[in-house]
Amino acid sequence: MVRKLNNFDDWIDYFRYWQDSIGLPQGTVRDFKFEAKFGEQEVPHIEFGHYKGQHKWPTLMHIPDQRIRDALLNLIVYQGDTEFASVEQQRNLLHHAPSDYDLLSLQRVMTEEMRHGWQMSYLLCAHFGDEGKREAAKLLERRADEGERLLGSFNEIVDNWLDFFTYTQFIDRDGKFQLKMLSVSAFDPLSRSMGPMLKEESFHLGTGNNGLLRIVKAGKMPPEVIQRFFYKWIPTAFDLFGTDASSSAHWAYVWGLKGRYDERENQAEADKQKLNEASRGLYRQEIVKLVERLNMFIPERERWLKVPDLKFNRRIGQYAHQYWTVDGEPIGQERYAAYLQDILPRPEDIALVHDIEKEPDWIEPKKADTLLNQQP
Repeated sequence: MVRKLNNFDDWIDYFRYWQDSIGLPQGTVRDFKFEAKFGEQEVPHIEFGHYKGQHKWPTLMHIPDQRIRDALLNLIVYQGDTEFASVEQQRNLLHHAPSDYDLLSLQRVMTEEMRHGWQMSYLLCAHFGDEGKREAAKLLERRADEGERLLGSFNEIVDNWLDFFTYTQFIDRDGKFQLKMLSVSAFDPLSRSMGPMLKEESFHLGTGNNGLLRIVKAGKMPPEVIQRFFYKWIPTAFDLFGTDASSSAHWAYVWGLKGRYDERENQAEADKQKLNEASRGLYRQEIVKLVERLNMFIPERERWLKVPDLKFNRRIGQYAHQYWTVDGEPIGQERYAAYLQDILPRPEDIALVHDIEKEPDWIEPKKADTLLNQQP
């Protein structure tokens, strides 16, 4: 049963209950001052779609069609769901950080993810009436541990720090893409929410990228094990961009709710039938370059890390539940289950990661005071 909320203060009380219910310890994470933040509107008019050139909509009353309001609600709900899910996934790492620097980084990532969920919940409560309040309550009622979150990546287990750094490198990077696409939204409160969120999200990406670089440079974690975790997370990141030839993405663009990742830079006419595919392709190009950088610190070329083919182990889109290898080659259904077991993290790999993470020099050290200089 969904908890009934009368106003945003009721939601705040429910948020505190959610923090208790998932076992967040008292301290830095709980003492963070949460607030809704809005940036300046860079472009006051709608930038693409059917309503291009009109003033951006400051309230729902300005939106000309109920279907647009419903689609907007859905976008905000999905974004908020990812934020709270990530905190649920990462919370157990608070008890065994490799250093003070990493603990402070994790705490900052988690508090900013909660703030992003707070921001989306504020929009729901402030603009969408009783329906918005119901959806804001449901953001705090679904649980990643129970597989109830709306998107696949956010029901996966983050078991160790290699998981965490891989997650923040690849899943939070998808988040950057989603936030940037919403930053040009025709709904003014949503688009102005994105500037502060993108600034905070950049730290999350840096945490993942620097963490993986520090692991590779230390040379204790076998690249073959790191690769297995890449194969675990990257296909779920590809799925986060949505289905191919998506009618939802098509209409979100026509209605001006969600643009392309490079909307302001791209002068070409948008292919509205392949919006998700275009974003996914740009994302893959970006992460390939990041993985190539990691390989600079792995001397043996045959052990270099790689990004799997877009077809591998997909659950959404035209390749969903099909049988492809990491190199994009077809593989028989009868061999596929054994193939996945052979290349995804196995129990012995997870046990090895836990053993390695107990060693003092498994990750290149960093001093906690270097993080203080990165505070926004």
